[in-house]
Amino acid sequence: MKNTLQSQAPADAAARRAIKPVICYPVDTLPPPDMTAYAAARQAMELTDVVVVPPRDAGTFHVPAGHFFRIVSMNGPQVGDLNLWAANDLSERFYSGKTRALHGTHLSTGDRMWSGFPHMRPMATITHDTLDWYGFDADGASVHDVIGTRCDPYTSRLLSGRDYHHCCHSNLTRALAAETGMSLHHAESHVHDVLNVFMCTGFTHDTHQYFMKASPVRPGDYIEFFAEIDLLCALSTCPGGDCSTEHSSDTAACYPLRLEVFRPDPKALVGWAPPPPSAYSRSHGV
Repeated sequence: MKNTLQSQAPADAAARRAIKPVICYPVDTLPPPDMTAYAAARQAMELTDVVVVPPRDAGTFHVPAGHFFRIVSMNGPQVGDLNLWAANDLSERFYSGKTRALHGTHLSTGDRMWSGFPHMRPMATITHDTLDWYGFDADGASVHDVIGTRCDPYTSRLLSGRDYHHCCHSNLTRALAAETGMSLHHAESHVHDVLNVFMCTGFTHDTHQYFMKASPVRPGDYIEFFAEIDLLCALSTCPGGDCSTEHSSDTAACYPLRLEVFRPDPKALVGWAPPPPSAYSRSHGV
Protein backbone atom coordinates (compact mmCIF):
# COMPACT_ATOMS: atom_id res chain seq x y z
CA MET A 1 0.00 0.00 0.00
CA LYS A 2 1.27 3.48 -0.88
CA ASN A 3 -1.24 5.68 0.95
CA THR A 4 -0.80 7.09 4.45
CA LEU A 5 -1.78 4.50 7.03
CA GLN A 6 -4.84 5.27 9.10
CA SER A 7 -5.09 2.14 11.25
CA GLN A 8 -2.92 1.10 14.15
CA ALA A 9 -1.43 -2.36 13.91
CA PRO A 10 -3.13 -4.88 16.24
CA ALA A 11 -1.21 -6.74 18.91
CA ASP A 12 -1.05 -9.89 16.79
CA ALA A 13 0.07 -8.12 13.59
CA ALA A 14 3.36 -10.00 13.42
CA ALA A 15 1.60 -13.36 13.78
CA ARG A 16 -0.88 -12.52 11.05
CA ARG A 17 1.94 -11.53 8.67
CA ALA A 18 3.88 -14.69 9.46
CA ILE A 19 1.18 -17.02 8.12
CA LYS A 20 2.66 -19.09 5.30
CA PRO A 21 1.40 -18.48 1.76
CA VAL A 22 -0.50 -21.14 -0.20
CA ILE A 23 -0.37 -21.48 -3.98
CA CYS A 24 -3.85 -20.61 -5.26
CA TYR A 25 -3.79 -22.97 -8.24
CA PRO A 26 -1.39 -25.92 -7.79
CA VAL A 27 -0.55 -27.25 -11.23
CA ASP A 28 0.56 -30.74 -10.21
CA THR A 29 -2.54 -32.23 -11.84
CA LEU A 30 -2.44 -30.02 -14.93
CA PRO A 31 -1.89 -32.21 -18.01
CA PRO A 32 1.67 -31.38 -19.14
CA PRO A 33 2.47 -30.53 -22.74
CA ASP A 34 4.33 -33.23 -24.66
CA MET A 35 7.57 -31.29 -25.02
CA THR A 36 9.36 -34.38 -26.38
CA ALA A 37 6.94 -34.62 -29.30
CA TYR A 38 7.16 -30.87 -29.92
CA ALA A 39 10.96 -31.05 -29.93
CA ALA A 40 10.87 -33.88 -32.48
CA ALA A 41 8.39 -31.98 -34.65
CA ARG A 42 10.69 -28.93 -34.65
CA GLN A 43 13.58 -30.85 -36.20
CA ALA A 44 12.22 -30.95 -39.75
CA MET A 45 9.71 -28.11 -39.84
CA GLU A 46 9.19 -26.05 -42.98
CA LEU A 47 8.71 -22.27 -43.14
CA THR A 48 5.32 -21.53 -44.73
CA ASP A 49 4.58 -17.87 -44.02
CA VAL A 50 6.36 -14.67 -43.02
CA VAL A 51 4.83 -11.39 -41.87
CA VAL A 52 6.94 -8.34 -40.98
CA VAL A 53 5.24 -5.86 -38.65
CA PRO A 54 6.57 -2.31 -39.10
CA PRO A 55 7.45 -0.09 -36.14
CA ARG A 56 4.48 1.41 -34.26
CA ASP A 57 2.06 -0.79 -36.16
CA ALA A 58 0.41 -4.21 -35.94
CA GLY A 59 -0.12 -7.18 -38.20
CA THR A 60 -2.27 -10.30 -38.22
CA PHE A 61 -1.38 -13.86 -39.17
CA HIS A 62 -3.04 -17.28 -39.15
CA VAL A 63 -1.51 -20.42 -37.63
CA PRO A 64 -3.16 -23.81 -38.24
CA ALA A 65 -3.46 -26.16 -35.28
CA GLY A 66 -0.36 -28.33 -35.00
CA HIS A 67 1.93 -25.70 -36.55
CA PHE A 68 4.63 -23.57 -34.94
CA PHE A 69 5.10 -19.82 -35.04
CA ARG A 70 7.92 -17.54 -33.99
CA ILE A 71 8.24 -13.88 -33.12
CA VAL A 72 11.74 -12.79 -34.12
CA SER A 73 13.74 -9.67 -33.25
CA MET A 74 15.13 -8.11 -36.42
CA ASN A 75 17.05 -4.84 -36.52
CA GLY A 76 17.15 -3.76 -32.89
CA PRO A 77 15.64 -4.33 -29.44
CA GLN A 78 11.85 -4.21 -29.75
CA VAL A 79 8.90 -5.26 -27.57
CA GLY A 80 5.65 -6.67 -28.99
CA ASP A 81 2.09 -7.14 -27.71
CA LEU A 82 0.46 -10.43 -28.75
CA ASN A 83 -3.26 -11.25 -29.00
CA LEU A 84 -4.64 -14.73 -29.80
CA TRP A 85 -8.13 -15.77 -30.92
CA ALA A 86 -9.63 -19.04 -32.06
CA ALA A 87 -9.65 -18.60 -35.84
CA ASN A 88 -13.30 -19.63 -36.21
CA ASP A 89 -14.66 -17.97 -33.05
CA LEU A 90 -13.28 -14.64 -31.84
CA SER A 91 -15.15 -15.02 -28.56
CA GLU A 92 -12.51 -17.59 -27.60
CA ARG A 93 -9.43 -15.56 -26.84
CA PHE A 94 -6.32 -15.53 -24.71
CA TYR A 95 -7.00 -15.16 -20.97
CA SER A 96 -3.88 -13.52 -19.56
CA GLY A 97 -5.20 -13.39 -15.98
CA LYS A 98 -5.81 -17.13 -15.69
CA THR A 99 -2.57 -17.87 -17.52
CA ARG A 100 -0.77 -15.73 -14.93
CA ALA A 101 -2.55 -17.50 -12.07
CA LEU A 102 -1.46 -20.90 -13.41
CA HIS A 103 2.06 -20.23 -14.70
CA GLY A 104 3.23 -17.05 -12.95
CA THR A 105 3.89 -13.47 -13.94
CA HIS A 106 6.25 -14.24 -16.85
CA LEU A 107 6.10 -17.08 -19.38
CA SER A 108 8.78 -19.20 -20.99
CA THR A 109 9.38 -22.66 -22.46
CA GLY A 110 6.75 -25.21 -21.43
CA ASP A 111 4.18 -22.64 -20.30
CA ARG A 112 0.84 -22.46 -22.08
CA MET A 113 -1.47 -19.62 -23.11
CA TRP A 114 -5.01 -20.46 -21.98
CA SER A 115 -8.33 -19.29 -23.39
CA GLY A 116 -11.14 -17.84 -21.31
CA PHE A 117 -14.44 -19.30 -20.20
CA PRO A 118 -16.32 -21.38 -21.25
CA HIS A 119 -13.53 -22.87 -23.40
CA MET A 120 -10.63 -22.88 -20.89
CA ARG A 121 -8.10 -24.82 -22.94
CA PRO A 122 -4.52 -24.24 -24.09
CA MET A 123 -4.34 -22.13 -27.23
CA ALA A 124 -0.56 -22.22 -27.61
CA THR A 125 2.46 -23.71 -25.85
CA ILE A 126 5.85 -21.99 -25.72
CA THR A 127 8.36 -24.41 -27.24
CA HIS A 128 11.54 -22.30 -27.38
CA ASP A 129 12.72 -19.03 -25.89
CA THR A 130 16.18 -17.63 -26.58
CA LEU A 131 15.80 -15.28 -23.59
CA ASP A 132 15.14 -17.99 -21.02
CA TRP A 133 18.65 -17.38 -19.67
CA TYR A 134 17.54 -14.02 -18.23
CA GLY A 135 15.48 -15.46 -15.39
CA PHE A 136 14.65 -12.84 -12.72
CA ASP A 137 17.14 -10.05 -12.07
CA ALA A 138 17.93 -8.10 -8.90
CA ASP A 139 15.03 -5.72 -9.55
CA GLY A 140 12.60 -8.65 -9.74
CA ALA A 141 12.20 -8.22 -13.51
CA SER A 142 11.87 -10.91 -16.15
CA VAL A 143 10.73 -11.11 -19.79
CA HIS A 144 7.47 -12.08 -21.58
CA ASP A 145 5.02 -10.88 -18.93
CA VAL A 146 1.30 -11.42 -18.42
CA ILE A 147 0.96 -8.72 -15.75
CA GLY A 148 0.80 -5.61 -17.89
CA THR A 149 -2.18 -4.88 -20.07
CA ARG A 150 -1.23 -3.02 -23.26
CA CYS A 151 -0.46 0.65 -23.81
CA ASP A 152 -3.69 2.38 -24.79
CA PRO A 153 -4.96 5.86 -25.72
CA TYR A 154 -7.42 5.96 -22.83
CA THR A 155 -4.73 5.73 -20.15
CA SER A 156 -2.55 8.11 -22.17
CA ARG A 157 -5.36 10.69 -22.13
CA LEU A 158 -5.97 10.08 -18.41
CA LEU A 159 -2.33 10.55 -17.37
CA SER A 160 -1.06 13.12 -19.86
CA GLY A 161 -4.15 14.80 -21.28
CA ARG A 162 -3.00 14.10 -24.82
CA ASP A 163 -4.11 11.73 -27.54
CA TYR A 164 -1.73 9.19 -29.05
CA HIS A 165 -2.88 6.95 -31.90
CA HIS A 166 -0.15 4.33 -32.13
CA CYS A 167 -0.60 2.66 -28.74
CA CYS A 168 -0.62 -1.14 -28.95
CA HIS A 169 -4.36 -1.19 -28.21
CA SER A 170 -5.01 1.08 -31.20
CA ASN A 171 -2.61 -0.82 -33.46
CA LEU A 172 -4.22 -4.16 -32.59
CA THR A 173 -7.71 -2.74 -33.13
CA ARG A 174 -6.85 -1.44 -36.59
CA ALA A 175 -5.14 -4.69 -37.57
CA LEU A 176 -8.09 -6.83 -36.48
CA ALA A 177 -10.55 -4.53 -38.27
CA ALA A 178 -8.52 -4.74 -41.47
CA GLU A 179 -8.28 -8.54 -41.21
CA THR A 180 -11.96 -9.19 -40.54
CA GLY A 181 -13.76 -6.26 -42.16
CA MET A 182 -15.23 -5.24 -38.81
CA SER A 183 -15.75 -1.62 -37.87
CA LEU A 184 -13.11 -0.20 -35.53
CA HIS A 185 -15.76 -0.02 -32.79
CA HIS A 186 -16.60 -3.71 -33.15
CA ALA A 187 -12.98 -4.82 -33.51
CA GLU A 188 -11.97 -2.92 -30.38
CA SER A 189 -14.26 -5.08 -28.24
CA HIS A 190 -12.23 -8.17 -29.23
CA VAL A 191 -8.80 -6.72 -28.40
CA HIS A 192 -7.66 -8.10 -25.05
CA ASP A 193 -4.86 -8.20 -22.51
CA VAL A 194 -1.67 -9.43 -24.05
CA LEU A 195 1.47 -11.44 -23.74
CA ASN A 196 4.13 -8.72 -23.59
CA VAL A 197 6.70 -10.42 -25.82
CA PHE A 198 10.33 -9.52 -25.03
CA MET A 199 9.23 -6.87 -22.52
CA CYS A 200 11.26 -6.78 -19.28
CA THR A 201 9.00 -5.97 -16.33
CA GLY A 202 8.27 -6.53 -12.68
CA PHE A 203 6.89 -4.89 -9.54
CA THR A 204 8.94 -2.42 -7.50
CA HIS A 205 10.07 -3.64 -4.09
CA ASP A 206 8.78 -0.58 -2.24
CA THR A 207 5.48 0.52 -3.81
CA HIS A 208 4.81 -2.72 -5.75
CA GLN A 209 4.07 -0.78 -8.92
CA TYR A 210 4.41 -2.28 -12.35
CA PHE A 211 7.68 -1.18 -13.97
CA MET A 212 9.55 -1.73 -17.21
CA LYS A 213 13.22 -1.60 -18.08
CA ALA A 214 15.29 -2.02 -21.23
CA SER A 215 14.52 -5.36 -22.85
CA PRO A 216 17.48 -7.76 -23.18
CA VAL A 217 16.26 -8.83 -26.64
CA ARG A 218 18.73 -8.52 -29.51
CA PRO A 219 18.42 -9.18 -33.27
CA GLY A 220 18.05 -12.91 -33.85
CA ASP A 221 16.37 -13.64 -30.53
CA TYR A 222 12.96 -15.29 -30.79
CA ILE A 223 10.16 -16.89 -28.85
CA GLU A 224 8.44 -19.88 -30.45
CA PHE A 225 4.97 -21.32 -29.93
CA PHE A 226 3.07 -24.47 -30.88
CA ALA A 227 -0.50 -23.71 -31.95
CA GLU A 228 -2.82 -26.06 -30.05
CA ILE A 229 -5.88 -24.87 -32.01
CA ASP A 230 -6.43 -22.93 -35.25
CA LEU A 231 -5.33 -19.40 -34.38
CA LEU A 232 -5.82 -15.87 -35.62
CA CYS A 233 -3.04 -13.80 -34.07
CA ALA A 234 -2.22 -10.10 -33.97
CA LEU A 235 1.06 -8.54 -32.93
CA SER A 236 1.78 -4.87 -32.26
CA THR A 237 5.26 -3.38 -32.22
CA CYS A 238 5.18 -1.25 -29.09
CA PRO A 239 5.83 2.48 -29.64
CA GLY A 240 8.17 2.30 -26.64
CA GLY A 241 10.72 0.28 -28.61
CA ASP A 242 12.68 -1.63 -25.96
CA CYS A 243 10.56 0.10 -23.26
CA SER A 244 13.64 1.49 -21.50
CA THR A 245 12.16 4.96 -20.95
CA GLU A 246 8.52 5.40 -21.98
CA HIS A 247 5.81 4.16 -24.28
CA SER A 248 2.85 5.87 -26.00
CA SER A 249 5.07 8.37 -27.80
CA ASP A 250 7.17 8.75 -30.94
CA THR A 251 10.43 9.41 -29.09
CA ALA A 252 11.79 5.87 -28.68
CA ALA A 253 13.78 4.05 -31.34
CA CYS A 254 11.47 1.35 -32.76
CA TYR A 255 12.14 -1.63 -34.99
CA PRO A 256 10.07 -4.18 -36.94
CA LEU A 257 9.30 -7.69 -35.69
CA ARG A 258 9.20 -10.75 -37.94
CA LEU A 259 6.52 -13.44 -37.63
CA GLU A 260 7.31 -16.87 -39.00
CA VAL A 261 4.91 -19.82 -39.36
CA PHE A 262 6.22 -23.37 -39.72
CA ARG A 263 4.66 -26.66 -40.81
CA PRO A 264 6.05 -29.44 -38.57
CA ASP A 265 7.28 -32.88 -39.44
CA PRO A 266 3.90 -34.71 -39.54
CA LYS A 267 5.44 -38.02 -38.49
CA ALA A 268 6.40 -36.53 -35.13
CA LEU A 269 2.82 -35.63 -34.25
CA VAL A 270 1.01 -38.86 -35.09
CA GLY A 271 -1.92 -39.21 -32.71
CA TRP A 272 -1.88 -35.57 -31.66
CA ALA A 273 -5.22 -33.71 -31.72
CA PRO A 274 -6.27 -30.20 -30.65
CA PRO A 275 -7.49 -30.07 -27.04
CA PRO A 276 -11.29 -29.94 -26.65
CA PRO A 277 -13.03 -27.14 -24.76
CA SER A 278 -13.49 -27.53 -21.02
CA ALA A 279 -15.46 -30.61 -20.01
CA TYR A 280 -17.28 -28.48 -17.44
CA SER A 281 -18.79 -26.36 -20.19
CA ARG A 282 -19.92 -29.43 -22.12
CA SER A 283 -21.41 -31.26 -19.15
CA HIS A 284 -22.88 -28.57 -16.93
CA GLY A 285 -22.97 -25.20 -18.58
CA VAL A 286 -23.04 -22.12 -16.38
